[in-house]
Amino acid sequence: MIQKIADTIDSVFVSLRDSFVIVVQETGQMCLFFYKTIKVSLERPYRFNELIKHMEFIGNQSVFIISLTGLFTGLALSFQIYLGFKLFNAVNMVGPTVALGITRELGPVLTGLIVAARAGGAMAARLGTMRVSEQIDALDVMGINTRQYLIAPRIYAAVLCMPLLTAIFDFVSMVGTYFLCVHLLDLDEAVFWEKIASILEPRHINEGLFKSTVFGLIFAILCSYRGFYTSGGAKGVGEATNKGVVQSMVMIIILDYFLSNIIRFYYNIIGVA
Repeated sequence: MIQKIADTIDSVFVSLRDSFVIVVQETGQMCLFFYKTIKVSLERPYRFNELIKHMEFIGNQSVFIISLTGLFTGLALSFQIYLGFKLFNAVNMVGPTVALGITRELGPVLTGLIVAARAGGAMAARLGTMRVSEQIDALDVMGINTRQYLIAPRIYAAVLCMPLLTAIFDFVSMVGTYFLCVHLLDLDEAVFWEKIASILEPRHINEGLFKSTVFGLIFAILCSYRGFYTSGGAKGVGEATNKGVVQSMVMIIILDYFLSNIIRFYYNIIGVA
């Protein structure tokens, strides 16, 4: 009995060790993958046409779903905060509370999750399909640097588009908050805007935009890496897409916590409350 328990404990720790080793190895491979991609992207020929094409796919085609999500996020969040603040007769603080929550946390996080699921999944699926159908191998044979042609434009497009999409999310969310508070809940419009202007600062907005840039970089690297090294036919494409999207979403949530603390630490150093 004791030996069986000991064997079980050993197997648990062995599996944890193996999982940790795999995570470390894959993290190193992704960092090397990113380094090589950025290095070759600085060499001629520059793929501006590919960059614009991927910016249109990641950015322009995500505007509608980002706007829709932002609108109802603002409506739902502001209504729930209104119900809570009404208990303490502090309904005039609904606007700035929602503004801070949206610009610093919900805006970049929800935008990152949505775009990672929509555009990141498409990245992994398309690259994975190209890999298993040997299209990437054909590009290599033709002398085209596949990292420069396929990966770098996707990474740059994600990094450039994510702050813009986050700004759209923030704006539409505040439109929803304004509509609910002023036109449905009959809060004073002048007080609504005055409270937001007195509390919300540009650094709060910049904080969210910075986070979104990091999130765009992360999901682009993860999904491109998974798609680029796909194997195993159609099943492998599905698994690569699933891993890319899930890992991207988990990393966005984890990184949000650490980035928030790093930003707070930076503010403390420079003496900003």
